[in-house]
Amino acid sequence: QVQLVESGGGLVQAGGSLRLSCAASGRAFQSYTYTMGWFRQAPGKGREFGAAISWSGGSTYYADSVKGRFTISRDNAKNTVYLQMNSLKPEDTAVYYCGAVGRFSSSPVQSPETYTYWGQGTQVTVSS
Repeated sequence: QVQLVESGGGLVQAGGSLRLSCAASGRAFQSYTYTMGWFRQAPGKGREFGAAISWSGGSTYYADSVKGRFTISRDNAKNTVYLQMNSLKPEDTAVYYCGAVGRFSSSPVQSPETYTYWGQGTQVTVSS
């Protein structure tokens, strides 16, 4: 079993920055065996893809809506994935979730159905 815990959310003004963290743990969890993703969900909307990173960190993927503003990274020694969010906009307001899926999954990283494990989410609110 894998546990994911997000942190780093909060209230920020438009144009500001936040750094989210997702700490993974669990019996025999090995970070390098999982692809990780960040999704977000605004009230009344579905879970939307934000960014994903391969098990090695060698490949990253971004939604068009965040490309150039958000950066995903990981530290496998710490079992932690990060999402650096710059130039935040009010439309970035949502609950942000991290997900994990085995590295050999062939399903698209942009789809929430691909992921096996989820954290509880962290709220990000961007004021105008």
